[in-house]
Amino acid sequence: MKNARSRFAVRWFVSSFGLWVAAGLLGNDSISFGGKVSAIVVSGLILAIVNTIIKPVLVFLTLPAVLLSLGIFMVVINAAMVLLASNIYGPLEVDGFGVAIIAGLVIGLVNWLVTALLEEKK
Repeated sequence: MKNARSRFAVRWFVSSFGLWVAAGLLGNDSISFGGKVSAIVVSGLILAIVNTIIKPVLVFLTLPAVLLSLGIFMVVINAAMVLLASNIYGPLEVDGFGVAIIAGLVIGLVNWLVTALLEEKK
C-alpha cells in the first residue's frame, strides 16, 4: 500500500471488521451497534480516525509505561481507543473496560492477520 488513502481505507476496514468480530464473539450484550450494518461501518470509521489522530499522541505520552511493561500497556491504550470511539458515536455501545480490552485484542489480532496477508513479499 503506497499512498495514505489506501492505508486509511484498510485501517477503516480492519476496524469495522474487528468490531464486528468482537461483537460476534462477546455477544450483543457486551458490544452492540443497534442492529445496523451502517453503524458498524461508521463505528469503524470513528475508530480508524481515533487511532490515526489520538492514539500516537497517547502512546507518546505513556511511553514509559509501554516500555516498562514491554508493550503490554498497549492493550490498555487500545481499550481506551475503543471506549473513546464508543463515547463519540452513540450507536456503538461497549459494556465496560473489560469488554473494551477484549475488543482491542480482537481488533489487534484482525489487524495483524490482514497486514500479514497484504504485506508485500520481499
